[in-house]
Amino acid sequence: MDKIVHFEIPVDDLARAKGFYGSIFGWQIDDVPDMDYTIVRTVGVDDRQMPKEPGAINGGMMQRSDDTPSPVLTIEVASVDDALQRVEAAGGKVVRSKQAIPGMGAFAYFKDSEGNTLGLWESA
Repeated sequence: MDKIVHFEIPVDDLARAKGFYGSIFGWQIDDVPDMDYTIVRTVGVDDRQMPKEPGAINGGMMQRSDDTPSPVLTIEVASVDDALQRVEAAGGKVVRSKQAIPGMGAFAYFKDSEGNTLGLWESA
């Protein structure tokens, strides 16, 4: 069974969103300028950057786009390519094809049968 391992919150104003979530929930929020992405930690991580608490997930923030207009849940799969084929066969649509993140893995976005955008993650 594939599980949800990450969330993403699209934002219009990154500074405002960082202040909002950081002040309310105490999340650790760090920019990754090389990736134009912001890491959000809701719980401590181990040396592999995985959550230390069972069942907990961390996430990120990125600029809102047509592909990601609302929050995205990301599902870990053995193969992004295989999962995208299953998505399309079941009536879903690929929104962003597989993209590698060197040393970490690869991700993609898809729309489900209801029009929701979700993510896929394949660990390296």
